[in-house]
Amino acid sequence: MNSTDLKRAKKDVRRRVLEIRDASTPQERAACADAVAARCVDLTEVAAAKVVMAFWAFGSELPTMPIIEALRAAGVEVALPRIAERDLEVRVWRPGDPMTQTPFGALEPVEGRIVPPMDVDVVLTPAVAFDRTGRRVGYGGGFYDRFFPKTNAARIGVAMALQVLDQDLPAGAFDLRVHAIVTEDEVIRTGAPS
Repeated sequence: MNSTDLKRAKKDVRRRVLEIRDASTPQERAACADAVAARCVDLTEVAAAKVVMAFWAFGSELPTMPIIEALRAAGVEVALPRIAERDLEVRVWRPGDPMTQTPFGALEPVEGRIVPPMDVDVVLTPAVAFDRTGRRVGYGGGFYDRFFPKTNAARIGVAMALQVLDQDLPAGAFDLRVHAIVTEDEVIRTGAPS
């Protein structure tokens, strides 16, 4: 598949899944978030982690505050990504720390100690869609795909079950898979290489 076909295929997946995800209610998303948070903190990778990079949900994404709160309650240091020069910069975040809104609607920390990528133990990874082998279709910015090679962290996708497709998603050589996907219904171990 050439790059034009790959972009077109990802755009089609993005459109189809966002249409379904956008139709979910805030109450449905909140219930899913609570179940995902409980499953996340039970993961062996998370239980052993000192630093987990989470993300701030926006739009119809699975709300991440329940996950962040569960991580903090478990004594894990939570960091959030900040876009800096087309790359992700990881900063420690605590409730009440100042945030700023990105052009696409997510919030990111204004300050906070910068965490070197190699010090991140787990990256909670957003996506529009996942497949059961760990491939993901994000929003098209490539931020996570550029960040993953800089860290040895476990890559854990978090999403609602409706975002996990049984079909193989389109992917290029630069698209790295997640190691596991956590939904309200299950934890999917993908067998992706580290």
